[in-house]
Amino acid sequence: MAKKDVGIHERLQGIGREFVDVCHYVILFLISVVVVWTAGKEFIYIVQKGSADLKDILMLFIYLELLAMIGIYFKTHRLPVQFLIFIAITALSRHLVVDVQAVSDNFHLWLLATISFAIMVLSASIVILTWTAKMFGRPEDYLDDHQSISPEHHLPSYSVKSVKRGDD
Repeated sequence: MAKKDVGIHERLQGIGREFVDVCHYVILFLISVVVVWTAGKEFIYIVQKGSADLKDILMLFIYLELLAMIGIYFKTHRLPVQFLIFIAITALSRHLVVDVQAVSDNFHLWLLATISFAIMVLSASIVILTWTAKMFGRPEDYLDDHQSISPEHHLPSYSVKSVKRGDD
């Protein structure tokens, strides 16, 4: 079967997709380098100090989660929102452990309650995102190499089972 002549519109779209992919890879590579560099500086600071505090360990976990998120994008071409939420939870936990103690007693309780509530909301959002992904899938699960398909493929499919009624 002979290939059809590809129009200028399709060629430009292909070039645009490749350009965006290359930009994603270059920028993610640069972000990875910066995260590794910053984590290395943090680690050297911990070694020079001679001990690691909880705030230092939590900061290293944030760097680790950032690298994991970038690694997942390189492998799957998806940027999972869950990892951003995990990073936010870790950052709020770090803030709760480190910075809340430094505020005044009058403001301390409100800040503690607000940060704790934010962590609970973020945790609930992880549960909801995981549940909806299991129940309905993700829109990108239906994409095949940047091809767009009809919107009805994004809807969950249900099998209709015949139900035996008691009055038959």
